[in-house]
Amino acid sequence: MKLLDKMQFRTVTSLKGKDLLELRECTSLEVSQLIDLAIKLKKITKEEVCPPLLEGKTLGMIFEKSSTRTRVSFEVAMNQLGGKSMYMNANDLQLGRGESILDTGHVLSGYLEGIMIRANSHEKVVELAKHASIPVINGLTDLAHPCQALADLETIYEVKGTFKGLKLAYIGDGNNVVHSLMNACAHVGMDLAIATPKGYEPNQDIMNEAKNIASANDSTILHTFDPIEAASNADIIYTDVWTSMGQEDECEKRLQDFKEFQINDALVAHAKSDYIFMHCLPAHREEEVTSSIIDSGHSVIYQQAENRLHAQKALLVSILAD
Repeated sequence: MKLLDKMQFRTVTSLKGKDLLELRECTSLEVSQLIDLAIKLKKITKEEVCPPLLEGKTLGMIFEKSSTRTRVSFEVAMNQLGGKSMYMNANDLQLGRGESILDTGHVLSGYLEGIMIRANSHEKVVELAKHASIPVINGLTDLAHPCQALADLETIYEVKGTFKGLKLAYIGDGNNVVHSLMNACAHVGMDLAIATPKGYEPNQDIMNEAKNIASANDSTILHTFDPIEAASNADIIYTDVWTSMGQEDECEKRLQDFKEFQINDALVAHAKSDYIFMHCLPAHREEEVTSSIIDSGHSVIYQQAENRLHAQKALLVSILAD
């Protein structure tokens, strides 16, 4: 009998063998099932040895950007599930010397059971998935950060016990993190209010698609240029750095453009008294958020970071387990 058949839970079988590039590729049921599975795997890991559901499997991990949470969480996830991971800096591969994505995808497919890639360009990840015959997981691109959003949902559910009736306020740059949050919130029926400065709005196509999913799940997605409007009556306050990797030459301009969007004591006073603060990390303290908030009892940033491990285990076993 296969190990999975002996377990007291089921993986998200509809994801088996599939890529995960964006959450808008998933159904609302799949997202909900992934969160349930992540919570169960976390409980098992804390109480006993995590089952070796990926024994004999190897995940290749390609990094074009430096990483703490993504690298460590995926490596530990594969280890705890009985599999192996292989770190590959893009510059150490022939990919860094001009080998095509087409050739890279075909070659790696002969060695590995899956690929996780953290890349500068979303188009590169899409192309890799097109040519690889094994599943490809988006560990982060300039467009989307789906693994982060899954961990965010797991954290919110652990703290709040529900998604329905909650309002998440994302305040900051309309970047890859908020793109995935739009789809995540829409899938679970949680309201999302996004506040950005003018010129830093999220991708409109992703927003329109997320609004359609949200409508089907009785929730709303709002964009505003007013951080107080977004924060008002919020259950969750979420932000990200104002200047991401690769945008360093824009730093001074961004500091000026975002100065009214800092998460501080004055802004969170508009949220509910039991709000939680979230940040995907790394944080630039006293820029996008003050230490008085990030170190407060409302902050769940370390629980959120740990849940990258468990949400990714749910994703990995659903995609790769036999």
